[in-house]
Amino acid sequence: MKVGKKKHMHLQDYKEQLHAPYEWYRTMRSTQPVWKDPDWGGWHAFRYADVVRVLSEYATFSAQGQRIMQAVGYTGEIDPIESSILRMDPPRHHHLRSLVSQAFTPRMVTQLEPRIATITNELLDHVATKGEMDVIHDLAYPLPVTVISELLGIPAELREDFKRWSDALVSEGSSEEERNTLLQEVQGMYGYFTQVLEERRQHPKNDLVSALLAASVDGQHLSNVELLGFCGLLLVAGNETTTNLLGNMVLCFDEHPDVVERLRSNRALVPAAIEEALRYYSPVKAMVRVTATETTLGDQHIEPHQVIVAHIGSANRDEDQFTDADRFDIEREPNRHIGFGRGIHFCLGAPLARLEAKIALNAMLDRLPGGWQVADVPLEIIKSFAVFGAKKLPMTWGI
Repeated sequence: MKVGKKKHMHLQDYKEQLHAPYEWYRTMRSTQPVWKDPDWGGWHAFRYADVVRVLSEYATFSAQGQRIMQAVGYTGEIDPIESSILRMDPPRHHHLRSLVSQAFTPRMVTQLEPRIATITNELLDHVATKGEMDVIHDLAYPLPVTVISELLGIPAELREDFKRWSDALVSEGSSEEERNTLLQEVQGMYGYFTQVLEERRQHPKNDLVSALLAASVDGQHLSNVELLGFCGLLLVAGNETTTNLLGNMVLCFDEHPDVVERLRSNRALVPAAIEEALRYYSPVKAMVRVTATETTLGDQHIEPHQVIVAHIGSANRDEDQFTDADRFDIEREPNRHIGFGRGIHFCLGAPLARLEAKIALNAMLDRLPGGWQVADVPLEIIKSFAVFGAKKLPMTWGI
């Protein structure tokens, strides 16, 4: 496919958006690696070592939702996800994580492999002969959301609703009207899960929702808010990371067209290519913590009750940690990226996301011949503080 001027302009605009945060990250790492934002008073950490420390030292840098809300002066209704393990410190975090981790052990995840392969090939059946697809709409979103829906025991047919709900949870509205629309979508999701929980109380099934309802910590069952938070977190985290990983992977390949043929001829490189995509265009670009005590980060003294944004996307391009950090290298070794986080909040679904990505990429290499190219259309990045990826990603192949 000939790359015309129109495509060049569209992709150039998009790549400027893609690369803009990385230019900022690079500047901040070298000039203000731990920086206090004068506009809202929060802190930012950009270097790998500092980000790892913020994510790992939970006694100093708390993930607790209530603390974070208080630190930013929020007094409204707290989203149930703020009561999930994502926003908990030990010891309760350890107790609740152990409940859900049983569903994501390597053995349990491996058992899902045949089903993931079936879903992947069914999705590719719809597009393989067309020579084009929207990577997000046709594969990267429906694959993980179908898998997590089946784990939770909720109908995957509602995946269009799930897409709207999960997008609303990670998006930022630029106007009051947009914010109200996003809020309505989130409330719709919790309304749905409230019904699901009530149904499972009456008629338990062999699924994750029923298991959460039956579980107890220190003799106490999870509260309704905690249950809703778990459901919301699993739905969003269960698809958002993998969706953006698959999309971002295709963007990497579009920028480095030789990689697809290298992978096709040497499948042993597939796992490393996935890890490099996680580093190069991290699906989760930032996480928030709040200081539980006074501390020093870098050369900055930070008081208690201060919000800190740990920039994972920046840490994964830190020149002190990664040689030639701005180069996409599928044979990078070592590759100690933190695309799935670090410490006690390391992504619970990482084994599942890696397996889904491996199966999907291998199936694409098998079934989508020739070169791959992002199509001649404008592209739009998700407007989100936390996640990084494209809303739509039309792609052609056989070129």
